[in-house]
Amino acid sequence: MRAEVGILNLWGMTGATLTVDTAVIARNTRLFASLMRGEVMAVVKADGYGAGAELVARAALAAGATQLGVTSIGEGLTLREAGITAPVLSWLNSVEADFGAALHHRIEVAVPSLRHLQAVAAFARSAGVRAAIHLQVDCGLAREGCPPAAWPELVAAAAAAEAEGVVQVVGLMGHLSSADNPADPVNQREIGCYAEALHRLWTVGLYPAHRHLAATAAALTLPSARHSLCRVGAGLVGIDPTGTGALQGALALTAPIIDIREVAAGTPVGYGHTWVTQRPTRLAHIAIGYADGISRALDAAASVSLNGQRLRIVGRVSMDQVVVDLGPTKATLGEQVVVFGPGHSGEPTVDDWASWCGTIANEIVTGIGPRVRRTAVGGAQ
Repeated sequence: MRAEVGILNLWGMTGATLTVDTAVIARNTRLFASLMRGEVMAVVKADGYGAGAELVARAALAAGATQLGVTSIGEGLTLREAGITAPVLSWLNSVEADFGAALHHRIEVAVPSLRHLQAVAAFARSAGVRAAIHLQVDCGLAREGCPPAAWPELVAAAAAAEAEGVVQVVGLMGHLSSADNPADPVNQREIGCYAEALHRLWTVGLYPAHRHLAATAAALTLPSARHSLCRVGAGLVGIDPTGTGALQGALALTAPIIDIREVAAGTPVGYGHTWVTQRPTRLAHIAIGYADGISRALDAAASVSLNGQRLRIVGRVSMDQVVVDLGPTKATLGEQVVVFGPGHSGEPTVDDWASWCGTIANEIVTGIGPRVRRTAVGGAQ
């Protein structure tokens, strides 16, 4: 058996590329805006769901999003360093976080507890400024957000801090646990919890302009969860956990063929020899592996696409490469295979990969590694 032309050096090639279609991000943003009676917050945490936070932010803002959402203050600072001036909200910080930097760079922060409120107020007091905060209520996830039992105390303290002039309560934030299943009755209980939390604010004279409970799933399918603002993150790049089919995929992951070889029947492939050829065939080595986000937990159905033909991944995923069974499919060294894309040409989608890995699409896209080059098409930047 022979190797075709010889093995190309993995590190001498362009390598894997994630192509981000900003026109599709813009389309998805406009769709959410059309559903809303209020504003769209483009959530660009985890580096814009793997696509590049600045890239996604600029495309969404140009298409009508009015605010940006991130997890940490550090993520917000990255946006400011990129020259983005739109309102930014950060909602997951410890009480020891650098709220001073947030205030200095006009990053709004979520306040889920009395201790967080005290920390933010202390920074604001020392700087002689008023901090813009979003009070955050736990509607049923038992994670971030103030538990309902502690809500009256937090609200009273926030009202006092606003009267003092050290904070301004500009938002009320909650999150739904089961919005990916719109028929789940727990959604209505949590929507009711949010309504009660809002009523408590009104009773002490707090009237936040930004009221947001719905994220991508609820924005698509639960009108009663839409308030003055919706947070949309995964939906910007086309991920829809409810399966409505309304969104378009904005991401395509490709990688080059670095070796093609003919092998005999009975040839073991990869670490541990978990797969053995059943017939004479041709194998292609693809320059992408688990360091780039291709999980070793793939099931046997996993495939990539080349010129519209599905090619099965065989053997174990390595750190830097996978092997596919070419069979009779024509291929050349350096040719790009499609790992996933929107699915318009029969290629695997992010949802396919989520199914093969036993996870959700969000984990697939946020797991794409830093060695993968990001590039933009579409012009909406």
